[in-house]
Amino acid sequence: MRMKPEAIPAANTPTLAALGGAILLASMGNSIATVALPHLATMFSAGVQTVQWVVLAYLLGVTVAILMAGRLGDLYGNRRVLLAGIMLFILASVGGAVAPSLGWLIAGRALQGVGAAVLMALPMSIAKSLITKQRLGAVMGLLGTMSAIGTALGPSVGGLLIGQLGWRSIFVLLALCGAGMLVLASAGLGKTAPTATSTRIDWPGAAWLSLALLGFALAATGGRAGIAIQPWALLILGAVALLLFIRTELAVAHPLIPVALFRERAIVAPLWMNLLVAGIMMSTLVVGPLFLTFGLGLSEAMTGLVMAAGPIAAALSGAPAGRLTDRFGTDRMLFVGLMLVAMGLCSFAILPALIGVPGYLLAMLLMTPGFQLFLAGNSTGVMNQAAEENRGVLSGLLGLSRNLGFMTGASLIPLLFTSLLGGRILANNTTTTISSAFSVTFLSMAGLCLLTLLAVRDRSGRC
Repeated sequence: MRMKPEAIPAANTPTLAALGGAILLASMGNSIATVALPHLATMFSAGVQTVQWVVLAYLLGVTVAILMAGRLGDLYGNRRVLLAGIMLFILASVGGAVAPSLGWLIAGRALQGVGAAVLMALPMSIAKSLITKQRLGAVMGLLGTMSAIGTALGPSVGGLLIGQLGWRSIFVLLALCGAGMLVLASAGLGKTAPTATSTRIDWPGAAWLSLALLGFALAATGGRAGIAIQPWALLILGAVALLLFIRTELAVAHPLIPVALFRERAIVAPLWMNLLVAGIMMSTLVVGPLFLTFGLGLSEAMTGLVMAAGPIAAALSGAPAGRLTDRFGTDRMLFVGLMLVAMGLCSFAILPALIGVPGYLLAMLLMTPGFQLFLAGNSTGVMNQAAEENRGVLSGLLGLSRNLGFMTGASLIPLLFTSLLGGRILANNTTTTISSAFSVTFLSMAGLCLLTLLAVRDRSGRC
């Protein structure tokens, strides 16, 4: 007779290392390629819009596959699916290292993203099965810390390798790290039994959902990647596919996503909040460097140093955020986290214009720990609601909502910022105009954050 999740003893160090390592590898796989784009543009004589697909293909692979990855974990056992995802990541990394052309490299990155979707989706599900409810927040905080470390390591390690050994070396590194992760996961994770009540896969539903996600993701990135199809047409395609997916789920006996989940406000509200806050966080990643360079006049090196404060703060605050969630509860930490994020966004709108870089850093040090508190509280709250047979799919939904938020924010926030510049390119604007546009953009993000905060108060009925 299999033990209930609550009766399983707390996970040991090798298990936590395997879960954290999976998240770190997937995050590093995303960020490490960003520093290679200028080098790839030169090597393949390609434009920026073309080489951007080296990054976008990875994100699209994650977006389309992450929910299916979680469901496969429910159906066939999390350990088995996680090991398969690591092997796919390794093979795709090797394919990237030997790619003879940019097209092959982009295809390899898409497959790498599919493997990364497994690495992102399953650690939370495995943690839910192995960790007691009283310690789940600490593990969620640890996973958030590893994600931040992976994001921070990617550009620094990638830049060093490319300078010494060329761009192929970063994919060799990812393949070697993947091989190490395969050994660690094989040794650190015990066998896990399937938890779903049926082993049948809803392939029609999976196909319609993949098409819907692909349409929405391409619409969100189309303006930056030179897609031939207009974004509005991609949105229509995604909407039609989504309607067909819903119709399919209502008709089949064993749906990919149980429809009953979307009748539970305790699950739907956190997913929406996850999407909104992820979109808000993208404001610092996509608009921040533009303001630092053109608004404050920093060099590329100084801009990179200032931007590094965010991942460092995230890495340092992730684990404490998880422990605070265990001690004070998810609703309180959601409230405090969103308050810090809102304060940080308001500080971005005011302080850099007054005191320059110190104001920017202070705003970052307010917002980033708030984001980690939100992530720990929100993820813990959702996974505590998860029935055993739906652990994987809920973990996948959390990852999907966050990734869609990142992609949507990366498209809409720069659009808002540039619209406030009067249609002129950054180099032709005064620092006063750029600072004003930056302030309005971040005040708008603060307003969106306060709306999310009201949703937390309405849900919990208290702070």
